[in-house]
Amino acid sequence: QVQLVESGGGLVQAGDSLKLSCTASGRTFESSSLGYALAWFRQTPGKEREFVAAISITGRSDYYSDSAKGRFTISRGKNTVYLQMNSLKAEDTATYYCAAVQGAVTSNLYPDYMEFWGRGTLVTVSS
Repeated sequence: QVQLVESGGGLVQAGDSLKLSCTASGRTFESSSLGYALAWFRQTPGKEREFVAAISITGRSDYYSDSAKGRFTISRGKNTVYLQMNSLKAEDTATYYCAAVQGAVTSNLYPDYMEFWGRGTLVTVSS
């Protein structure tokens, strides 16, 4: 099994920046020969969980939703994934989840493609 724990959420003002972190742990994750691609999703009440950004197993490729392009940057370490969010808008308010999958990732991932999920961290952007 894989455990993912997000951190870094909080209350910020529009135009501010925030960096989210997620740490992966567990024997399954650490022993995988293929490795795990990592991604960020977000969800607000009344809406389905939506893709934000993803990064490949090697970290050499990254992908973004249209709303994230130019403002957010995803990066990773061996067992960590980060989401640097700049120029935040009120519409970015959501619970942000990190997720992992033992496979490839592309743009516009569906949530059910991911194998493991964190419990989320709340980001609130005031205007």
